[in-house]
Amino acid sequence: MEYSIRIPKEDKQSGDAALAQRYEMNVSYKDLGAVCDAVRYMQTTAALNLLERVINMETAVEFRRHNKHMGSRHELGGKKGKYPIKASKEVRLAILNAMANATNNGNLDAEKMYIIHSAANKTHIEKRSPSKGSIAWGRGMYGRSAINHSDIEYAKVEIGIANGDYKGLTQKMKYFIGVKNKRSAQRKQQAAAAPAPKKEPKLLKEIAVKPQAKEEAKEAVATAQQETK
Repeated sequence: MEYSIRIPKEDKQSGDAALAQRYEMNVSYKDLGAVCDAVRYMQTTAALNLLERVINMETAVEFRRHNKHMGSRHELGGKKGKYPIKASKEVRLAILNAMANATNNGNLDAEKMYIIHSAANKTHIEKRSPSKGSIAWGRGMYGRSAINHSDIEYAKVEIGIANGDYKGLTQKMKYFIGVKNKRSAQRKQQAAAAPAPKKEPKLLKEIAVKPQAKEEAKEAVATAQQETK
């Protein structure tokens, strides 16, 4: 099958970039898409470690789409996700295949390459119909299997890896290189260093809301002073 990304032939031959794909898989393309989003722009070794944790059900994968009736995960900060073990295994194999292709083309640092492309799509659907005896079950005929059978949807996954300096890739991956993390840390420091807002006394709030309260407060103070004398 053709790839949805175009990489020059000379870059493949030099080992600066490599592609790999797995197709005709009986895996949910929705789960594959979520896993591909999780590993995109990561280093190959870091992506493999992440997928190993997902397979061992130690880390959940965030589902930004197709998450109806899906539970939230505390490790994801309350975002919806789950453990797509089958899809993680297939994406892991595709990454290993891409690393092997890069090594065969002369790149000895395949473990330091970055995932520049990861995508999952549906290839084709095979219709499935119920057995002959279960078509009209419940209408006086025989058969106890389900009336409607779900169709088989086959999917494919594509993985593309490249060096960190491949065509300005370093500038495009600011988040995963750490620039965005540094900015968030700076914002937290600024928020911590900023003085806390002063709380207005309750009397001042009432005065701001009701102009007559100021005069009433003055009268109350004057009467209190006369009583003390």
